[in-house]
Amino acid sequence: MSGNQQRHRQQVVLCDICTEDDRKPARKTCMKCEISMCGQHLQVHLTTPVLLQTHPLTEPMALCSTTKCPQHGKLLEYYCLDDMTCVCVSCAIEDQHRLHNMKTFSTAHKELMEKLPGEQKALGVKTDDENGSLEKWENSEREKLSNSSLRLIEAVTKMRDMSLTSVRTSVSARMGALKTSKSSLQVAQSEKDTFRFLQMYSQVHQDVEEAKAVDLRKGLLPNSDRDKLVQEIRQNGENMMDQAEHFWGSLFTLIDPDQDLLSTGPDLMFEPQVLGSGMSLSKDNRRVFHSSWIGECTATLWIGSTQPDYILQRWQVFLSKDFAWTIGLCDKNSRKDLKKGPIYGLCYKNNQLSSVSTDECFDASSNSRGLALQTEAGRQPPIFSAPITHQGDEEDEEAVPRPEKVEVFWNSVASSLSFFRRRGLHRREEIVTIAINNINWDLVPFVQLEMKNAQKSANSSQIQWKCPCGRDYNNQANYYSQQYGNVIINQKNCACGEILGGRFTEVVCELV
Repeated sequence: MSGNQQRHRQQVVLCDICTEDDRKPARKTCMKCEISMCGQHLQVHLTTPVLLQTHPLTEPMALCSTTKCPQHGKLLEYYCLDDMTCVCVSCAIEDQHRLHNMKTFSTAHKELMEKLPGEQKALGVKTDDENGSLEKWENSEREKLSNSSLRLIEAVTKMRDMSLTSVRTSVSARMGALKTSKSSLQVAQSEKDTFRFLQMYSQVHQDVEEAKAVDLRKGLLPNSDRDKLVQEIRQNGENMMDQAEHFWGSLFTLIDPDQDLLSTGPDLMFEPQVLGSGMSLSKDNRRVFHSSWIGECTATLWIGSTQPDYILQRWQVFLSKDFAWTIGLCDKNSRKDLKKGPIYGLCYKNNQLSSVSTDECFDASSNSRGLALQTEAGRQPPIFSAPITHQGDEEDEEAVPRPEKVEVFWNSVASSLSFFRRRGLHRREEIVTIAINNINWDLVPFVQLEMKNAQKSANSSQIQWKCPCGRDYNNQANYYSQQYGNVIINQKNCACGEILGGRFTEVVCELV
C-alpha cells in the first residue's frame, strides 16, 4: 500500500453510531452531540427541525481538545465576528464576548463566504495598482540613494586628491631644496681655485640655510597657501558631513519610515511652574527667552503634551551654556520646589556634569563619588549626585564636556532614564542611564534653569537690569533709574541708546 493511501485511510473519520463490525465513513460531525455520523445516521439531524437549527454540523473531524473551549471546557458552538474566534456558550453569554457580534457556525460561515469575493476583488485592484507603485517607489529610492552616495564619494575623493596633491607639491619642494644644497656642497668641496670658491660660497651658504630650514615633519609649510587650503578643507568637510547626514537620514527613512531621531514631536511644550521676571516663553511655549536681567534668572518648566493622556517617552532640549540646569523626571506634586520630592536627572552646575537620583536603597559609603545633598529629615529620600567622567584610570579621568543638545529617553518598561548627547541629525552618544527604583511616584519630565552667578537686588522690590554696554540699572515701579551720587535719575534709554529692559532675544532653552 502506498504512503498516500495510508495517509488517506488514517484521515478517514468513521461513524460513531455504526456497529464496530460495520462502521461506515462519516459524512458530518455534530459539534453539539460530539459525534460523527454516516449518511444513514445523519438523517435524524437533517429531518428534525430542532436539531437542524441548534446542532451545528461540520465536515467530518476527529473531536479533540481543539474543539472545546480552553477556559470553560465546553464545546465550541459560536463564532465571534468581533474577535474572529470560536467560543463556547459560556463565553457568549457570560464572559468577555457577551457584548460582541455572535453567530452560529453556519451563519458565520455563510456571511464570511459572501464577504470574500468583495475582498478578493479589492485586493486584486490594490495589487494591480501597488505593483506599479511599489516598483516606481523602489526605483525612485534606489536612484536617490545612488545619487546621494555618488555625491558623497565624489566629495571625499575631491578632498582627498586636493590634500594629497598639495602635500606632494610641498614634499617635492622640500626634497628639491635638500638636493640643491647637497649638489652645491659637492661642487664647492671639489673647487680648488680660491677665487672661484669664494665667489660661489654665498650661493652655497644660501642653499644650505634653506635646506636646514626645511621642516621634515608631516604637513605643509606654513604660508598663505596652507592657510587657504585648511580653510577650503574645513568648508568642504562641513559640506561633506551635511551630505553624509542626508544620506544617513535617507537610509533610516527607507528602512524604518517611523524612525524618529530628528526632532522632538510638535505636540510637546513647556508648562512653566516657576518663571523668573527675567524669563519669558515663546507663543508656542517651546522656547524660553532670557532678558538682560541680573536677578531672578530662574525657571522650572514641566514638559507636557497637547495630546490628552499622552505618555512622554523621548524628548530633546537645547540648553544654554550660560545657565546651570537640571533635566529629567521629578515628582508631579513637588515640581515647583524640587527639593521636596524625588528627582532623576542630568545636572550641569559649576562647569561639571553630574547624574542626580533619589534612591531609598542608595548607600553613600558604597560609592566614593556619591555626594548626599542634605534635606529636611523625614520629608524625602536623600538625593545623590555623581560626577560623570570618561572611563579610564582614576588619575586620567576627564570630566565629560557639557552637551548643548540633550536627548532624553524614558523607558517606563525597564524603569530607566537615559541621556544622550546629540551630534548632528542622526548621531548621538550616551551620557548616562539612571535606574528608577521606585515606580510608584507620579513622575513628570522637567527642566530647571538658573543663571550662574545671578544676584538679586538688595531691595526685593527692585530688580537690576544690565545693558549690553555694561551699565547697570534698577527697575522699580516700571521705570529704570541710575544713581549719580545722591541724585537718582529715571530714564528710558541707556547712554548707548539701548531701550532699557527691552531685550528678550536670547534663547536659553528650546524643545528641538
